[in-house]
Amino acid sequence: MSRTDEELFLLMRGGDQKAFADLYDRRERQLYRYALHNLGDAWAAEEIAHEVFVELMRTDSRYDPQRGPLEAWMYGVARNLVRMFRRRGPVQEPVDRAVHHDIVGGLIREENLVALRGALLELPDRYREAVVLCDLEERNYDEAARIMDCPVGTVRSRLHRARAMLSNRLRKRRAMEVAV
Repeated sequence: MSRTDEELFLLMRGGDQKAFADLYDRRERQLYRYALHNLGDAWAAEEIAHEVFVELMRTDSRYDPQRGPLEAWMYGVARNLVRMFRRRGPVQEPVDRAVHHDIVGGLIREENLVALRGALLELPDRYREAVVLCDLEERNYDEAARIMDCPVGTVRSRLHRARAMLSNRLRKRRAMEVAV
């Protein structure tokens, strides 16, 4: 039987190292991908994912099971850390790029991926988060709403608006490239 995040948290607080390891194994990759999609920086994403767990391990951790699910709290910490990293300045290096055997096709895919990442990083935080959770992390609306701490309708509207913004940004980039 698999334990809930909250049960693992309580066991972890009691000194159970396996509970911490289980929780880490369950959530670290998700938090890493969330940060990576929001920042486009693998190093920063790794730092953020680890920092969420450091915050959780602190004896004065602000997580309160009465206020909501642990997963939502963890994403909230990650969201705040993403904002902090974004305030520090532009991302220095793009996300790791896949090597393609088809050089021309690979270059086209790479250009499209870079353009998409760039457009995603330009979105306001609330819209980017909806795209990251629903489109990239493949979370359903209910899960995204819980993580974003907002109603499902808000997730849907932000996602709809974000997709329109991305489409417009990508269309403008293509038009600029054709003009050059």
